Amino acid sequence: MNRLYHVPLSPFCRKVRLVLAEKKIEVDLIEERYWEQSAEFMRRNPAGKVPVLKINGQTLSDSQAICEYLEETAPTPPLLPQKPEDRAETRRLVYWFDDKFHDEVTSKLLYERVNKKIMGKGYPESTNVKQGAKNIKYHIDYMGWLLDQRRWLAGDQMSLADFAAAAHISCLDYIRDVDWHRNENVKDWYAKIKSRPAFRSLLADQVSGFPQPSHYADLDF
Repeated sequence: MNRLYHVPLSPFCRKVRLVLAEKKIEVDLIEERYWEQSAEFMRRNPAGKVPVLKINGQTLSDSQAICEYLEETAPTPPLLPQKPEDRAETRRLVYWFDDKFHDEVTSKLLYERVNKKIMGKGYPESTNVKQGAKNIKYHIDYMGWLLDQRRWLAGDQMSLADFAAAAHISCLDYIRDVDWHRNENVKDWYAKIKSRPAFRSLLADQVSGFPQPSHYADLDF
């Protein structure tokens, strides 16, 4: 059986979970306390990070490498466009969210509010939380600008860029850090993507000590 070693509120794990579900690839989810760096886990991924996917006799790590592997080995439905320029735009936006958004927003809100507590690393740093709350406004505005011109973030078809963005946004929505009144385009986009069957397991996540907000699993907010 395929296995995904993950943590529920990791945007990188969630991106892989969305791709697996969209492509209807069944997988056992195994929560991994990766920060403890057990010898067994370090053998799976010497980088000591999740996600790690065991599939087809292979052990794969790094969320983007996993997603590209799944795209190549299970191409239906496609999550990368056919045209090279459209693929480049999709990959640009995946990197935007997994690098820029992650550094400027996710690490300053999710990691401060949740990860520190779970890992026993102390209390949130208020300056980081304030900076993250400021930065997310810019990113939501940018997403709204993209969606003014396109049906989905990277173009006319849903792509891996949407899953990368939704993975981060869904984690922040779980901890009530998304202002859904700021941009209607972004709210409509998220309502559309979280209504997909692939999103169901994410909406069912429960993290001990951090209860879901009432709207989190509500498809109509």
